[in-house]
Amino acid sequence: MHRIVAIGLAVLLVAGTAAGQEDWLQFRGPAAGVVPDDPHLPEHWSETENVVWTVDVPGLAWSSPVIAGDNVFVTTAISAGDEPEPIKGLYDPGMENGSEASFNEHRWMLYAIDFHSGRLRWQRELYSAPPPGKRHLKNSFASETPVTDGRRVYVYFGAIGQVAAFNMSGETIWTRELDVYNTLLEMGTAASPILHDDRLYIVNDNTTRSFLAAFDKDTGEKIWEVQRDEQGQNWSTPFVWEHDLRTELVTAGTQGVRSYDLDGELLWELHGMSGLTIPTPFTSHGLVYISSGYPGGGLRPVYAVRPGASGDISLFPEDAMRRGITSGFPGPLTSSEDVAWSYPLLGTYNTTAIVYGDIYYTLLDRGFLVAHDARTGEEIYSRRRLEIGNGFTASPWAYNGKLFLLSEDGETYVVKAGREFEILHKNPLNEMTLATPAVARGSLFIRTQSKLYRIAKGGGQ
Repeated sequence: MHRIVAIGLAVLLVAGTAAGQEDWLQFRGPAAGVVPDDPHLPEHWSETENVVWTVDVPGLAWSSPVIAGDNVFVTTAISAGDEPEPIKGLYDPGMENGSEASFNEHRWMLYAIDFHSGRLRWQRELYSAPPPGKRHLKNSFASETPVTDGRRVYVYFGAIGQVAAFNMSGETIWTRELDVYNTLLEMGTAASPILHDDRLYIVNDNTTRSFLAAFDKDTGEKIWEVQRDEQGQNWSTPFVWEHDLRTELVTAGTQGVRSYDLDGELLWELHGMSGLTIPTPFTSHGLVYISSGYPGGGLRPVYAVRPGASGDISLFPEDAMRRGITSGFPGPLTSSEDVAWSYPLLGTYNTTAIVYGDIYYTLLDRGFLVAHDARTGEEIYSRRRLEIGNGFTASPWAYNGKLFLLSEDGETYVVKAGREFEILHKNPLNEMTLATPAVARGSLFIRTQSKLYRIAKGGGQ
């Protein structure tokens, strides 16, 4: 049996010492990576500096940790044999650096780690078998981030079609088996589940039968399912957008953005996305921000959509794209009644942008940062290079007037927030890192390829 081993310090935080973020219940947290200012949150760290504890996590997974109360939840897929190492950078599937099958038995696991000490509280195996499909070499068979409401934790593994709910003590509440589908170029799955009120939502875009489905979070019974006109794959997590007019489910895909009401009825759609879609929609300043940016695509857009849209609100028809609106970077600023602003060439491939204060920051996968006014889209500063040779997959986060940008090499660039670009320093962990971190109760949680770090100013003391 594989075990998670606590390596670092078993340090207790005094209750109530942190005034900032309490729990981190889903991918990118409650405010799309933005965290309330908190003097306990770290700005400097390394493999030893300001580390409260470190745990070894077996297997390979690029899912993010989520935190509820005394539990830090992480998932993984553990192979019984040797697997090829992931390769950093941007590349398409091919004979050398493409999709990989595995004939080794895998164990799909959920771990609950003690927030204070890093000790393993419990572990659960959801499934054991060789993976039925392939994955991109840079992907994993467990890339979906779990989601929790503080009472239960919900796990979805698209690679094996397993959905399950556990209580905080690790007791199984329910499990469901969904069909497993192939994806375009067999790159695997990654879109995470989300919760809203009494429902769990899952999106799965594939080559056979793309769908969005709602499940009762207490019983696991399917409430509704709608088919999606997507013929390939997307890794974008759906987003619940609550505003004064209504609550809607915003989903991003290659064939377009679609927003649904809570019964699965289509509210509006927006066509003109890139070949593959990974960034997650999010809201700030009363707008919902949507982007995609497959490298080399003719359209890599960002859209800022106003509440209350209906019907087809597309801006960039295909014939206009072919006539050259995509020349230059980031291209022309375009708006409409429903779209506050947009750019055809500002979108990213892997990372999701962040709005901190009044500024929309774009972290490009090849290591550039760009800043625009979040309300109007007006450029504040153009591309600023972080460092030559570093790629980025994890999405940025922000607190205490600073942006944190985590590279695939495990280096976090700390950048001063505001209208002037300034790199303050770098924090190395010296291991490949693709997972977006989590922040809770004065601590930062970073998952590298083999470890989970809890980091806090002064090491939590």
